[in-house]
Amino acid sequence: MNQEPLALQMRPKTISEVLGQKHLIGKGKVLYNLVQNQKIFSMILYGKPGIGKTSLAIAIVNELGIPYRMLNATINTKKDFDIVIEEAKMYHGMVVLMDEIHRLNKDKQDLLLPYLENGLITLIGMTTSNPYHKINPAIRSRCQIFELKELSEKDVQEGLKRAIKSSLLKNCKVEEEALQKMIAISGGDMRSAYNLLEMAYYSSSDGKITSEIISTIHSKPVFFHDKDGDGHYDVISAFQKSIRGSDVNASLYYLARLIEAEDLDSIYRRMTVIAYEDIGLANPNMGPRVDACINACERLGLPEARIPLSVMVIDLALSPKSNTAHIALEEALKDIEEGNTGNVPDHIKTTAFGYKYPHDYPHAFVKQQYLPDKIKNRKYYHPKTTSKYETDLKKVYDAIEKMSQ
Repeated sequence: MNQEPLALQMRPKTISEVLGQKHLIGKGKVLYNLVQNQKIFSMILYGKPGIGKTSLAIAIVNELGIPYRMLNATINTKKDFDIVIEEAKMYHGMVVLMDEIHRLNKDKQDLLLPYLENGLITLIGMTTSNPYHKINPAIRSRCQIFELKELSEKDVQEGLKRAIKSSLLKNCKVEEEALQKMIAISGGDMRSAYNLLEMAYYSSSDGKITSEIISTIHSKPVFFHDKDGDGHYDVISAFQKSIRGSDVNASLYYLARLIEAEDLDSIYRRMTVIAYEDIGLANPNMGPRVDACINACERLGLPEARIPLSVMVIDLALSPKSNTAHIALEEALKDIEEGNTGNVPDHIKTTAFGYKYPHDYPHAFVKQQYLPDKIKNRKYYHPKTTSKYETDLKKVYDAIEKMSQ
């Protein structure tokens, strides 16, 4: 009997078998083309647990047919690293797949860097942490960074159906309701979905997996795409839209559903986005207050975390709203993407000549051009007057506009 977990046995052997990530491995996309061109560079793959970082890395090296070794930045010792480097010298090059690369200490980093530089080692690092914040710049600058997206419910369903139809689970049959429960419980984590399927299969007497078996294994209520299409991701969407729409009762209802599912991460992310995207300049203190709420929740844990969450969600829902900052930046980004740009004016360059220092003038303002000539009259920010704070900002904005004429 094969003792390997189902999740390992189901690991893709080629990129065509990798679930999701079409933005990277779809036909004509960057990693697809690298494989087609039989070329590989050092890279970092980051994203949530169970979405296929290691699977994608192994699929890439399998398709390229090049030798590789797996290392863990935390578990493997400096001696393990030395051994891999000696192997790389024998093979005249090797790919190192490194899990938890954000935990790579200085000794191991110093050992690897020269071989990354001369091309003996090609590094594919995997991490759940944001590499721009957590990975040492010396390593990060030598790697291309690719973010893996969350798996959709459709992706998880496809993975589960592959396992059900495989020879690994003989005579396995799964009721539709049980399948949907497994998808919802997994929360986009394919490893978790495989583990649940495997446990359910061996928990049954005849290989038939029912909704009751899934409920026995995982007793927490789940929210899944039932006949009404009311899925867990829909609840997250409804949570943000209810707060954006200032419906405090609906906001609390969807908060309760997310708390019942113990999905604190989604609650934290949505509240943070709402504070800056939907409330923004109408109530700029909301961002720090959300951070304070999250810190309190992390210290308290459930069930007590629901107390500060209830306070915060009511506050968010009833706060004045403004999306002007977010929209202003989107318009600026659109100009850049469309090529509506130009050179920085000479007088505000690093070696500026003719720059007028605003603090030397009344009201710390002096008329001078800051935008490139091509877009010198562009207006991105269009203030709203739905809150006292942004109304005051608009007065300053209008006064500056008047002095600039």
